[in-house]
Amino acid sequence: MKNPDLAISRRMFLGGAAAVAASPLLPGLTAAASGARPNSKFNGVQIGVITYSYRSLPGSAEDLLKYILQCGISSVELMGGPAEQFAKAWMEKQGGGKSAPGKQSSASMDGFKALRKMYNDAGVNIHIVKFGNIGDAGMSDEQIEYYFAVAKALGAKGITRELSEPAAERLGPLADKHEIMIGFHNHTQLKPTTYDGEILSHGKYLGINLDIGHYLAGTNEHPLPLIEKHCARILSLHLKDRKRDNGPNVPFGQGDTPVTEVLQYMKKNRLTFPADIELEYPVPKDSDAVREVARCVQFCKEALA
Repeated sequence: MKNPDLAISRRMFLGGAAAVAASPLLPGLTAAASGARPNSKFNGVQIGVITYSYRSLPGSAEDLLKYILQCGISSVELMGGPAEQFAKAWMEKQGGGKSAPGKQSSASMDGFKALRKMYNDAGVNIHIVKFGNIGDAGMSDEQIEYYFAVAKALGAKGITRELSEPAAERLGPLADKHEIMIGFHNHTQLKPTTYDGEILSHGKYLGINLDIGHYLAGTNEHPLPLIEKHCARILSLHLKDRKRDNGPNVPFGQGDTPVTEVLQYMKKNRLTFPADIELEYPVPKDSDAVREVARCVQFCKEALA
């Protein structure tokens, strides 16, 4: 039986593509060009982006902010590398000398606070910072504490990392102490029952960064039952469209992932965690990552209309 959500999604994407062809700029890019503050909360659903989506372009924190604004996005999951690079450069400019990443001091947090201010002043909230190896066996307690301090300085509600039971056991008490959520990100290894086990039991601030595209591709299962069951522990979603049976990443509306249905469910049930675009399909030769993310934003906006 043909997936009705997929049919809707395809029509939305093709309609958005036609609009792009008719105009030199996407709606988000037009707003950025006019100097308007971004707003990517559509009918109560916060659409954001993980800055990994712009990996094909220059990637300083300043560059990333420019791309985010061009796409009309008001909320981001910021990769940790650019954040640390910005903070280090900021300290050096202030005459504070070099600051090695992973070393916490009150002064070392000032650069991250400056980064938060730069983004917030532009209308962008850093809701998550990604440190993919936080809590790994080779990481010192000092560095783990540093990463929690960075998240607080950036104003982030959570930190994302890859799925790991040992990391969950180690991070649970620290996440509870700092009241900063750890969102465990999945690739195709996630099963419908993964979060029924012990991984979330090690602390109330341990949660889920659910990639619905990877989940669909790896399990051939609809993600809504998992979202319904664990919505109280979801830090954020990653939005992408993939084909079943470990199929490829494709433009929104061209795969089997029920992106539209998930967004409509969030709208109907007033779910407040963000849904972040993660651009992983190949960027067409006549386009770039900024334009493709903007297309994805437009798709989400139409899905939530």
